[in-house]
Amino acid sequence: MKKAHQISVSLPVQFIKEGNVFVAYCPALDISTQGDTFEEAQKMFDELVRVYIAELIKMGTLEEVLLSCGWVKEPTKKTWKPPSFDFIKEDHHQVNIPCPI
Repeated sequence: MKKAHQISVSLPVQFIKEGNVFVAYCPALDISTQGDTFEEAQKMFDELVRVYIAELIKMGTLEEVLLSCGWVKEPTKKTWKPPSFDFIKEDHHQVNIPCPI
């Protein structure tokens, strides 16, 4: 069996606590997972990324999905560059929304 080529990328991940669970969200891939602890959420995120990318490769949709998420293909290096995100600030914004009574 041929060994798969691997690259190392730095992905932006936002960790938040929702009740008793820790959520890991990656805007560069638009995926999320959770764990009962921060460490478990980190571990689950690492596994999710590996499985997600492997499935995209298996289905033949890796390039389509990465391009739709804003990744850039670097043909000279035969690799991909994730989009960069600059977290500016967290804010609560008051909005009026329709609500059935």
